[in-house]
Amino acid sequence: MGLPILGQTLQFLFDRSFPDKQYAKYGAISKTNLLGKPTIFMMGSEAAEFVLSSHMECFSWKEGWPDNFKILLGESLFLQDGEEHRRNRRLMMPAFHGQALHGYVSTMEEITQRYLAKWLEKGEFTWFNEFKKLTFEIASELLIGSKAGDEAEVEKLSKLFATLTNGLFAIAPFKLPFTTLGKALKARDRLLQHLTKVVKERQQYPTHDVLSMLTQAQDEDGSRFSLEELKAQAMLMLFAGHETTTSMLTWFCLELGLHPEVLERARQEQFALAKTGKLNLEQLGQMTYLDQILQELERLHPPVGGGFRGVVKPFEFNGYHVPKGWLVLYSIIVTHKQSDIYPNPKQFDPDRFSPDRQEHKQKPFSLIGFGGGARICIGIAFAKLEMKIIAAHLLRGYEWDILPDQDLEPFPIPTLRPKDGLKVKFRRL
Repeated sequence: MGLPILGQTLQFLFDRSFPDKQYAKYGAISKTNLLGKPTIFMMGSEAAEFVLSSHMECFSWKEGWPDNFKILLGESLFLQDGEEHRRNRRLMMPAFHGQALHGYVSTMEEITQRYLAKWLEKGEFTWFNEFKKLTFEIASELLIGSKAGDEAEVEKLSKLFATLTNGLFAIAPFKLPFTTLGKALKARDRLLQHLTKVVKERQQYPTHDVLSMLTQAQDEDGSRFSLEELKAQAMLMLFAGHETTTSMLTWFCLELGLHPEVLERARQEQFALAKTGKLNLEQLGQMTYLDQILQELERLHPPVGGGFRGVVKPFEFNGYHVPKGWLVLYSIIVTHKQSDIYPNPKQFDPDRFSPDRQEHKQKPFSLIGFGGGARICIGIAFAKLEMKIIAAHLLRGYEWDILPDQDLEPFPIPTLRPKDGLKVKFRRL
C-alpha cells in the first residue's frame, strides 16, 4: 500500500510506467493507496467493460475524482451521477450530434485558417501552446457563444485554463496564493467572472451554441438550469472542449513528423479529396486513413491515462472482493497496450485499424480514450470533427520540421503531451 498517507501517489503521478509495472506484477486487479485512499487498479479490456458498462451501478463519478476536480471544475456533468446526470446529458446531447455538427464546420474552418496564416508568419513556434489557443477559441465560440476577441484575450484565458488544469492533480491541498492549488483557485475565480458575464448574455440574447440551448432548456415541470449550474457546465465544456484535442493534435503532428511514409499516405488521401472541391462534411466522412491515424493516436497517446470511480456498492472481480468506500482507477494506457490485442503495442501503426485488421474489435472496450458505455464522452463527435478539419488543412497545404534539441518524451499531467511542447519550423507545401 506504499507510504503512510501518501501511499504510492508520487509513483502514480510521476512514473509513467507505474500502471504497467502494477499490471505486469499483479494482473488485471491490484490494490494500492493513492491520495490517502485505498485504491484498486483495474486494467485491461474486461476490467474496462466491468467499470464502464456491465457493473456501472457499483461506481460513482462524484465519489471517485479527487476533491481538486470538484473545487476547480464545479458540480458539472462530469461529476454527476444517476438521474441528475441522465437529465443534464439528455438536455446537452442534441448540441453535440447530428444536425448541430453541420453548423459547426464553417466556424471551425474559419478559425483554423486564421491560425494557419498566423503560424506561417511566425515560422517557428511551440505547437502545444498554439493548439491550446486554437482549440480554446473554437470551444469558446461554438460551445458558449463567446467570440474570444483579440489574440491577447485568447492567450490570457488560455493561460488561466492552463493554471487551473495544473491544480487538478496538485498533491499539497494548501490553498495559499503561491501554491499550485492556490494559483489554480485564483485562475478559476477569474474564469468564473468571465463565464458569469457570458452566461448572463446568453440568457438575454441566445445564439446558436450549446450554452444558449441550455439557458432555454426546461424540465417537464418547467424548471430551468440556475446561474450556478450554467456556469459549472460552461466551465466543463471549455475545459473538456480544448484540453484533450490539444493533446491529440500535438501528437498527430509529432508522429507524422517522425513517420514520413504515414504523412505521405495521409497527404495523398487529402489531395484526392481536394480535387472534388472545398472541404465539406461529405469529404470528412471519406477520410478513412485519417480516421485510422486518429484511432492510433487515441490508442498510443490517450490524452488522459485513466479514470477514477468511487465504489458505492461492493463487488467481485476476478475472484477478488472490493468493499464499498474504496476508490477504483481503471487504466486507459494499459488497456491500449495489451499485446494479445495490439501486437507490438509501442509501435505507431495506423494500419492496425484498417478494414482488414480492425485489432480493436477483437474484444469490446479495447479502445477507450473517449471512455465507453452509456457515459462515453458526450463531445466525441465534436472533437473528431474538429481534429479532422484541422488535420485536413495541415495535410493539404503545409509542412513542418521538428526542431532539434528538445525533449519529446511524454509528460502525462494534466493531459499527455511531449515535454517541451513540440517546437517546429512551419511553411507552405
